[in-house]
Amino acid sequence: MILSCQNISKSFGTDEILKDISFHIEDYEKAAIVGINGAGKSTLLKIIMGELPPDDGQVVVSKGKSIGYLSQLSNVSSGNTIYDEVMEAKKDIIDIYHRMKALEQEIPQAQGDALEKKLSSYARLTHAWEDANGYAINSEVTGVLIGLGFEESEFTKKVDTLSGGQKTRVCLGRLLLSKPDIILLDEPTNHLDMNSIAWLETFLLNYKGAVLIVAHDRYFLDRIVTKIVEIDHHRGQVFSGNYTAYAQKKAQLREIQWKAWMNQQQEIKHQEAVITKLKSFNREKSIKRAESREKMLAKIERLDKPLNDDNAIHLQLEPSVLSGNDVLMVEGLTKSFGAQHLFKNIDMDIKRSEKVALIGNNGTGKTTILKIINGLLPADDGEIRLGAKVHIGYYDQEHQLLSPGKTIFEEISDAYPTLDNTRIRSVLAAFLFTGDDVFKRIDDLSGGERGRVSLAKLMLSDANFLILDEPTNHLDIMSKEILENAVRCYTGTVLYVSHDRYFINTTATRILDLTGGGIKNYPGNYDNYLEKKDLPTVAGTSGGLDDAANGGSTGNGAAANKSDTTFGNGSGANRGSASPGSGNGAIASAEMSLSDGKSEYQRQKEEAARQRKRQNDLAKTEKRIEEVESRMAELDELLTQEEIYTNVSRLLEINNEKDALDAELLELMERWEQLESME
Repeated sequence: MILSCQNISKSFGTDEILKDISFHIEDYEKAAIVGINGAGKSTLLKIIMGELPPDDGQVVVSKGKSIGYLSQLSNVSSGNTIYDEVMEAKKDIIDIYHRMKALEQEIPQAQGDALEKKLSSYARLTHAWEDANGYAINSEVTGVLIGLGFEESEFTKKVDTLSGGQKTRVCLGRLLLSKPDIILLDEPTNHLDMNSIAWLETFLLNYKGAVLIVAHDRYFLDRIVTKIVEIDHHRGQVFSGNYTAYAQKKAQLREIQWKAWMNQQQEIKHQEAVITKLKSFNREKSIKRAESREKMLAKIERLDKPLNDDNAIHLQLEPSVLSGNDVLMVEGLTKSFGAQHLFKNIDMDIKRSEKVALIGNNGTGKTTILKIINGLLPADDGEIRLGAKVHIGYYDQEHQLLSPGKTIFEEISDAYPTLDNTRIRSVLAAFLFTGDDVFKRIDDLSGGERGRVSLAKLMLSDANFLILDEPTNHLDIMSKEILENAVRCYTGTVLYVSHDRYFINTTATRILDLTGGGIKNYPGNYDNYLEKKDLPTVAGTSGGLDDAANGGSTGNGAAANKSDTTFGNGSGANRGSASPGSGNGAIASAEMSLSDGKSEYQRQKEEAARQRKRQNDLAKTEKRIEEVESRMAELDELLTQEEIYTNVSRLLEINNEKDALDAELLELMERWEQLESME
């Protein structure tokens, strides 16, 4: 165990944020903290880092273990270049290098004992240098920067000239290269495009340390984590598995809790009715029996009513006017800003009821296309035609269509004066604005809250063609799921730009990939897109820093020249080709000789033995799969029995056994596939 949080509680004034939060992180474990905006996720990370004191409880980090942290507001201010700033993570190794170089100058002039000392120091430093993989640090830094979306031409830019998002990426790169024993990341994907997120996923999966992430990117969490720490109504609960497994278990647990509570409530009402009836007889015996039942009823340990599942609210809105089948036709669309050429001769057509995701790297012109379609920007060339009875509703990232001085309720009621209060409140409740929340001023809202108001306003419009620019930005997971349900059920047409792969996967019927100044069309959702198009491999994606260090992975040649290493601006200094004389040819020749020396009979005999063993292993694996599936069916049957699903301890016991069987079944299936492929 590398990190333990024990009964952490925190309040700000009268606002309780965290109450008795407990969990632990094992060495090399990848875990996530999830919860709605304002649940206290970032507060918990700050408590772990010692930036905030807990009101109660304690955080324990294993002795001698290092911890690294990237906050949402991570920033850097220095006169360094991007490359030099990230290279600061390797300062200890660079110091060793400079000491080695100094000794190389001193050794030729030294004699006697002084020479022996210098040679001993040089040997010790060389060993430390090689242990730290010092020869590869240029490749490591280059690999991480390219992986995080920086071009090599940008490496010499001064950090102070960068945007906030770029500075956060620099901080992330420096943190990853410092290789702490546990990394804490608060929304690390906020400023990354899809390729960079995919690179970061691979890096973290291969990272030889523990990782604790706060993120709303569910696709990212599905790929990386094996444990979820949920903060819900101030309290914490730990779930094994990735985000999808957590969501399924959470839904099952909530349903079980509701059933148990409802069953108990029915029994209580039944007993109360019996007691009332007995008392109404107004006889001594019946009154005593009623009193006896009252005592029994008072001894019942009453279950708490499960907290409301806000996500149970489903928003379903229909466009008031049906458009023609042809919704949007674009031909030869071209746009440049000065010398920056975004795209040329873009063609696309969108049909009624399609949900089309427009994806691509940052800076390729996705938002520009949406603005041109909406008439907010002129095209350099090309034609845009809307179909019959098409009415556009536009959602912009900056929420410029909201009035800062109005309340949420006024924003909706002024835009739609024919709606009554009940209708307005029901729509706002669907976007998680309840009670007095509807009277908050737009000025005082967070980015995520403004996004929800904009979406509510848009969904009430008479539009039948929704154009959405990053609609999930700043939304928590619950709000994203509400939006997903609304988009999936919407009978109109939707064109949107998004980096949220989970959102794309659950809503898109087609994907348009804006790349290389043109558009490629992929029917289906994001999983279909990945099957048909391998995302480009960026530096280090094949296996973290070690692969990037060994050359070939960074796209910049092989590992750094071992005879001399420099620490410049990272633009390719001394990254030469690796020598071919590594002895691999001799090894291959020796293997061939051994292979040729075996008789054909011996090879056949060995192959027959291998096949027999494979068949035996296959039979054993298949038998165990049948046993596990049979046991899981038995457990499923048990879960339908009232005496089981109303018994919380027995229920948890069965669920734990199911989790273990699920894990075993996955391993068995993987083993079976391996054995089948060995034929």
